[in-house]
Amino acid sequence: MNGKQKALVALGLLLFVCLVVWAVRTVPETPQVNKDQDDGPKVMSYDNNTISEEKDGVKIWDLTADHIDVDIDTRNAEMTGITGHFYQQDGRSAEVKADHASYDNTSKDIEIDGNVIITTSDGAELTSDQLLWTAEQQMLSAVGQAEVSNDTIRAWGDRIDSTDGFKKIKISGKAHIEKLLEGEKMQQ
Repeated sequence: MNGKQKALVALGLLLFVCLVVWAVRTVPETPQVNKDQDDGPKVMSYDNNTISEEKDGVKIWDLTADHIDVDIDTRNAEMTGITGHFYQQDGRSAEVKADHASYDNTSKDIEIDGNVIITTSDGAELTSDQLLWTAEQQMLSAVGQAEVSNDTIRAWGDRIDSTDGFKKIKISGKAHIEKLLEGEKMQQ
């Protein structure tokens, strides 16, 4: 091997070493995972959106909210600025307006609270501190200072339950019913 060949081999080795050093130095570092980010729930937020439930192609209820936060893992929802409807098999419905609602995806139950006002399609009006939808029994329950009235009666108590959109009701806890005189309506 002459001097020229030795110089070329040395130059090749030098280039190879430089290439290895460059490759090792330019490998990006593994990003640090912030453990605080993984601990909390992952939430998707929606504005002016509706959630609903159907059974056998028939809508049971719908809730439209000004704002909805949905936990991605549990699919539970928190809603504000609520307008909703609970539909009955006989074609009647109950419209509810309230400040807040919570939906539990496992049980399919709904808790509605804050200035709860319910109006049925057949003219009854109902107010309460809270409205509960229990999916298993398909029961609406007005809880806390619950009061209902239509053209003929006014009734109130701690709780008013109904499985038919408040056409028939069960009042419990300090229950009162009074017959209204013609033209008299629930005082708000």
